[in-house]
Amino acid sequence: MQKGFQLIEPKILPPLDPDFRPAALANHHFLKQVAKSQQGVPLLIGLERSGGYLSHFTTQVFPDLHPDADANLAYVERLLKFLLWQIGGWKVYVGGPKGIADYIQKCYSENGLRRFDYNFMQKDVYEKPFTVIHCDPHDVPTKKESSKSLGRHLDGCRVGFDLGASDRKSSAVIDGEPVFSEEIIWEPKNQSDPDYHYQEIMASIKAAAEKMPRVDAIGGSAAGIYIDNQVRIASLFRGIPSEQYDKVRNLFIRIQEETGVPLEIINDGDVTALAGSMSLEENGILGIAMGSSEAGGYVDMKGNITGWLNELAFAPVDYHSQAPVDEWSGDRGVGSQYFSQQCVFRLAPKAGIEVPAGISDAEKLEFVQNLLENDHAGAKKIWQTIGCYLGYSIAHYADFYDLQHVLVLGRCTSGSGGKVIVDGAREVLKNQYPVILEKINIQLPDERSRRVGQAIAAASLPVIS
Repeated sequence: MQKGFQLIEPKILPPLDPDFRPAALANHHFLKQVAKSQQGVPLLIGLERSGGYLSHFTTQVFPDLHPDADANLAYVERLLKFLLWQIGGWKVYVGGPKGIADYIQKCYSENGLRRFDYNFMQKDVYEKPFTVIHCDPHDVPTKKESSKSLGRHLDGCRVGFDLGASDRKSSAVIDGEPVFSEEIIWEPKNQSDPDYHYQEIMASIKAAAEKMPRVDAIGGSAAGIYIDNQVRIASLFRGIPSEQYDKVRNLFIRIQEETGVPLEIINDGDVTALAGSMSLEENGILGIAMGSSEAGGYVDMKGNITGWLNELAFAPVDYHSQAPVDEWSGDRGVGSQYFSQQCVFRLAPKAGIEVPAGISDAEKLEFVQNLLENDHAGAKKIWQTIGCYLGYSIAHYADFYDLQHVLVLGRCTSGSGGKVIVDGAREVLKNQYPVILEKINIQLPDERSRRVGQAIAAASLPVIS
């Protein structure tokens, strides 16, 4: 971290991670210092993405010539990193001090500190050169959001599917009522043949279709980034060679053409939030799925899906200089290492648990979860640690999302682990952020929603012409 940017020790330390330094505490302390100086100046960050949509985030920083101006750099770099993975963007407007813009341009460049994000956004997601522009705050283009109603269509005979890293689910839904659901184990990320994915996904669709008199629409959810039914980047297809990736890119367009019915596929996190919104009949929902990685999704206060990335696996939540490194992005302290089975495996040795080698990740997670169900003290500390992480991270997420509910789910929350996580998060907020706890309800879905709710919500995505 740059000189002057202070990390704050939390009131409640995670049992297995005393070095944890929450993003929310550091950011809030920085803003208090800026306000105390009475010399703060506005900073308006604009992020432009596909379709000309543009989002704003406004904050305060020190002016360039202030003695504490160096603290701006760490604050804004981490802030922009979060915004890029929350919202997305190929063009960034830095409306404020030039020193900040210069630093961001240096970081987000071909050889810069954030070259992974720079390349990912321009090559894999938006297919446009990643650009950072310095300007005055009033010269940042006008905000234009893409919030739109999607889902909640329950008429007709629909197939819904959900593609996870270790299993895929499908449901047959007739006028909003599920008549069939199945869950199949698969290993997509290890497959190099695009036809494997096509055949397996079609098998799930056909299995559901056979339980209905006809198919009027198909809706799907999957980990990754999808724009207009095109696969931009997804861990499910990590094993596909780059020279064959075009076959995957248009996979769902091909399925729509072959089935001849409306089809929509979106990020699994957004469908998680949609499923929660449909179940609770409430809006302002952030869904956090803790599985092989962290998946996020959001339904806004109007009940709409925003078109944002919501890839919280890459969003920073811990600012400690020795925070764990994400193997894909190379960055430290991002969500994938805190809300996933990766986190469980990382913490297991600290809890005195030796996870067996030579078995699948799903089996490794089950091994540790069985210890938890048998009251193993070390295993309980793992889930208590995740709960502490979550409490401080919800305080962080609340600075970026307008929230009424946080829905927590995924394989890591199965059994008693989910309750331990939620109880831990609530305890953190009670002690350090009581106002947020009063405003936001943190909860687990019921068991039925955990198993089939995702596929049913996905089935509701398309409009039947």
